[in-house]
Amino acid sequence: KYKTYAVAVDPNQGDKAAEIKLCNFSRPHMRAFHCSWWCFFVAFFIWFAIAPLLSEVKLTLGITKQDIWTSNICSVAGTIFMRFVLGPMCDKFGARILMGSVLMAASIPCALIGLVNSATTLAVTRFFIGLGGSTFVMCQYWSTSMFAKEVVGTANALCGGWGNLGGGVTQIVMGSALFPLFKLGMSPEMAWRTVSIVPACVGFLTGCSP
Repeated sequence: KYKTYAVAVDPNQGDKAAEIKLCNFSRPHMRAFHCSWWCFFVAFFIWFAIAPLLSEVKLTLGITKQDIWTSNICSVAGTIFMRFVLGPMCDKFGARILMGSVLMAASIPCALIGLVNSATTLAVTRFFIGLGGSTFVMCQYWSTSMFAKEVVGTANALCGGWGNLGGGVTQIVMGSALFPLFKLGMSPEMAWRTVSIVPACVGFLTGCSP
């Protein structure tokens, strides 16, 4: 006998779901599906939070365009390094705990980005924030483990695609909504130094939930 789920399960592939019901949030398959893409989406919110505000950062710190590019490289370097590490760790511990742990860890430097005072501290802080981008590994591992071969490609594409959408949404939310809102009550410098607390809180709380 097999367990009864809200989605069809392929008995030939264990408890993996054989269909995707996007409006379903039941455990374990669809709950994992939605947690997977949402956590990856939030990771982009953390990862790209300061990106649309770098012109303000450059002006405040008096750094060069090359310094900004260096910080961009460091941001990507962080996620590349961690993706190599987290692959084997997923095999050992699974995706859920690692996803939450990485989100909470990346939220800390995101909240502290306002303390940077030089090109070096900006690059180092963005390196550690970039670790959040490694949640791509857990995102794909999580969805792969939940769906049968007939639909796993679609599930991975949806999770990865919706998660990546967070990069564009962050540009709009941080640059066109939150930053102007913060500037209503404080100077531009104080605004960019404090606004990243918002994505940091979202990321930390999301990390606690999976």
